[in-house]
Order: sequence, then C-alpha cells, then structure tokens
Amino acid sequence: MADTCIKDIDDIEDIVSASDVTPNERYSARKHVTTRNRKSKRKTDNLNGVKDIHLDSIVPGTQSIFVKTWGCSHNNSDSEYMAGQLATYGYSITEDKLSADLWLLNSCTVKNPAEDHFRNEIKKAQELNKHLVLAGCVPQGQPRAGYLQGLSVIGVQQIDRVVEVVEETLKGHSVRLFGQKKLSGRKTGGASLSLPKIRKNPLIEIIAINTGCLNQCTYCKTKHARGELGSYHPDDIVARAQQSFQEGVVELWLTSEDTGAYGRDIGVSLPELLWRLVDTIPDGARLRLGMTNPPYILEHLEDIAKILNHPSVYSFLHVPVQSASDSVLMDMKREYCIADFKHVVEFLKKRVPDITIATDIICGFPTETDEDFEETMQLVEEYKFPSLFINQFFPRPGTPAAKLRRIHPQEVKRRTKKLSELFQSYRPYDHKLGEFQKVLVTEVSHDKQYYVAHNKCYDQVLVPKTEELMGKLVEVKIVDTGKHYMKGVLARDARIARPDGVPPPLRHGEVSGSDILTAGCDTNTSISGPLWKYVAVIAVMVVVLSRLCYLIGLKLAQ
Repeated sequence: MADTCIKDIDDIEDIVSASDVTPNERYSARKHVTTRNRKSKRKTDNLNGVKDIHLDSIVPGTQSIFVKTWGCSHNNSDSEYMAGQLATYGYSITEDKLSADLWLLNSCTVKNPAEDHFRNEIKKAQELNKHLVLAGCVPQGQPRAGYLQGLSVIGVQQIDRVVEVVEETLKGHSVRLFGQKKLSGRKTGGASLSLPKIRKNPLIEIIAINTGCLNQCTYCKTKHARGELGSYHPDDIVARAQQSFQEGVVELWLTSEDTGAYGRDIGVSLPELLWRLVDTIPDGARLRLGMTNPPYILEHLEDIAKILNHPSVYSFLHVPVQSASDSVLMDMKREYCIADFKHVVEFLKKRVPDITIATDIICGFPTETDEDFEETMQLVEEYKFPSLFINQFFPRPGTPAAKLRRIHPQEVKRRTKKLSELFQSYRPYDHKLGEFQKVLVTEVSHDKQYYVAHNKCYDQVLVPKTEELMGKLVEVKIVDTGKHYMKGVLARDARIARPDGVPPPLRHGEVSGSDILTAGCDTNTSISGPLWKYVAVIAVMVVVLSRLCYLIGLKLAQ
C-alpha cells in the first residue's frame, strides 16, 4: 500500500480512514459522483414492514466556511484565493464562525504570539466540534507539531486544491497535502494567479510575485515554510493586474518574502516587471511595491528610483534593517552591512522627493550587546523613520538562532521599550500641516469614523466618511497631524474622480473572475451561482434516489 501511495499521490501524506479506497480507485473514479452510506442500526417500526432507510451523505459545496488569516499580505492573498475557489465551487464564505460548518485557518510563523493565537483558535474550533483545515506557514514549516496531528493540512503551494481538502475533511477524513509546484523541474511561484478569489477589500489587489527567498537568516522560520525562491512569469503577473483593474481595483500591492529577489531564478529582474506593470496602471490608480531586503535592491537603485517617481507608483519602500550593528547582522546572516542599508536610504532620499522608507528592527537578538543596541538607537535617531516595526526576538523552533543563549527577557523588554520611546518622541508629519495633497481613498479606519486615503508617498490621510469618496482620487487640505496619520478636508472645488477607465468595484464577497467563469452560460437564465454546483446537486440526488429505489425493491422482493 505504501508503494502505491508514493507512486500515485506523492503529496498526500495521510488520509485517515482504514476503509478508504486505494489511490488507484480514487483516481479512476474522479469522473463520477458517488455516495457511501454508513451502516447504522435502524428501527423496523414501519407500517409496510420495511426498515427506515437513512442515507447519511452530504452534497458537496453546500456548507458554510469561516476563513481566518494571520500574518503578511502574501498570506492574505492566499486566503483570498482559497475563499474564491470555495465560493466558486458553491460553498458559502461566512464571517460568523459559530454558524460555520468548517474553519479554514491560515497561519503565520514569524513570531511566537502569532502561532499562539493560531493554536488557541484550533482549540476553540475543537471545543465547538467544527471541522478544521489548517493552512499557511506554521503547518508547512513544522508539519509534525503535536497539536497539528490528526487535522487536515494544506501546504502553501497547494492552495489550488483547497476544495479537495475541504471535501475530504467534511467527510470526516484527515488530509495532509504538501508538495511544490514545478515547471520543467524548477520551483514556480505557486498556484496559478488566474484562480478565482474574493478580495478582502474589493479596491485592492494583492499579487504575490514570488515565493520564498535567497537568504538563510538564522532567526527566520518563514524560510522553512516558503523555501527557496520561486518566481511567477511576468506575463502572468501583468495579466492578473489587468484583470484586477477591469474589476474595479484602484490599488495594486506587490508582495512576497523578498520582492527585490524577484526573477533571479527565471532570468528576469524586478525593474523589468515593474516597467511592464506601470504601463498597465490606469491614470489615478496606484501601485505599492512590497518589502525588499538590501542585498537584492542595491544593483537596481537607479531603476527603482525612476519607478518610485512615476505618478502611478507610491514613493514608498519597505527595507528591513533588523539591526545597525555589523556584528549582529553577520550573526543573523543578513548578507549586508549597515553601510549598504544607509546607501539604499541615502540614494533614494536624494532621487525620490519626500519618499517614505519603512524598516524593521529586532531587539534582543542573542548576540546583541549594549553597544550593538546603541548603534541601532543612533540609526533611528539619524533617519527618524516614519514607519518603524519594532519586534522582540523570539526563538523559533528549528532555526539556528534558537540554539543560542538568550538575553534575559527583562533586558529584551527594556531595549524594546527604549527604542519604542525614541520612535514615539518625534512626529514625522507636523511639517505637512496646511499642505494640499492628492490622495486615493481605499479603506475604512479601525474606529470606523473616517475613510483612509494615501498620498503619493503612502502617508496615511484620514478623510471625512463620505460614501462618494471611496475608491476615488481627491485633493485635500491637511488640517491636523498625529504620530501615524494626517487628517484632511476636501479642498475648495476639489474634483472627485475615479481612476480613468476603472469601473465600480465588485461587491463585498463577490468572486473575482466570476464573469469569466460563467461565460458561455445563457444570460437570460434565472439561476444564480456556479452552474456546476447545480449539476453536482442533481447528480447526487439521482444517485440517492436510485439507491433508495434499489433498497426498497430489494426489501419488497424478500
């Protein structure tokens, strides 16, 4: 049996059912809709003397699913794709976890707290007797973790098969589906970018341009999950962007574990991709470039500066430094020195007016001395980053840094607090008070009191919550500033404009690409929803009724 499994399904590690069919039988029967009745004791108290017949079967694609995501924009994109496929199949995506039949939990492995939240959510689901499918970097990076055993898991490069995993899980099976997507023996970016998706925000399209990275950072667990670099072809990325704008998207986010490394595995470069994308962006719409590590952006600085100056591209770049000490960077295996990071910042600041540079810092890496930490403090004092992500060091299982002797937790907290106080001590937007700025409105603030817009350098600008502004480009006057935001009011005679040629966005929860999926169907039909759902329901009904007639006839014949 083991040999057969390896031969036929090398990426399904376990389907827990002693009576389940063999892989050959499963694959040969894929074209057919089948049901299996559970044996159960039935009462015979019936006027005709015929046993009550209980058919314990489910109709695929009729259950409700709750999707929860932790982590980066890449993870959010994966969840959007999984939700889109499930909705296309016929499943109902719900935000009501208590009423959902199955919970799909997409995890993040960067820090301990994120995994703790993930683990706690699993316990809640089990207490409520919910079916569970686990996804993301935690199960991919540590599939043998004790609390994951016996539960269905789908790997980060197998999200295009989420429907299969959900189906099997609802039947009571436990599925573990991993493996890499390869083309001509080479790892690719993952599942197809043309899959249906449900955008969390219908105005924002997140495109993962590559997965994995080229680094071997000693503290990073994500590498264990996402692996080596795998890039999507530029044609696929451009096609997805074009489709997005046709569906009302006004803001495009490019994401990955390291956008700067894009294309090195397939013979193209990040600037080549960006120049092609710039040509597809409608006037008034915007592109935001995702995180890039210093080593892979250094050789492209001239092109990157020109691209960030383009009117359709935010003048914003996220470049994590992690530490300002060369010795700590060496122990982290970051593959650059602090002089490289400073060169990137200085070069872009000189050539891209008012650019926003965001960065990350880890406090309390095991080999960080007081002197090392002071160098990091000096870096923040020098550049006064408007956006700074401060993290305490967390030893992630299986990483080289987890084997190092840790700095006392209280000292780590002290350093984190000191750096945070420095960050809070300056206000990066006060000098912009009274300015007139063009902003693109795309989101709602956390307190639901404002709409959130962004100016050319991706500063957050809060504007009045007026419905006609959403998804539009508008000029505002800055009337107030805070640590993390500015507030604006509409300028006198301000023109409110949707980006050129961009239609209204899809409705919240609507599947991207649904017009393509239903192409060729009679537009006069009154039936709504995925056509194949109805075909599946009818097929199952036919099988159930046939089985019912057979059993009744068999009993009467006796």
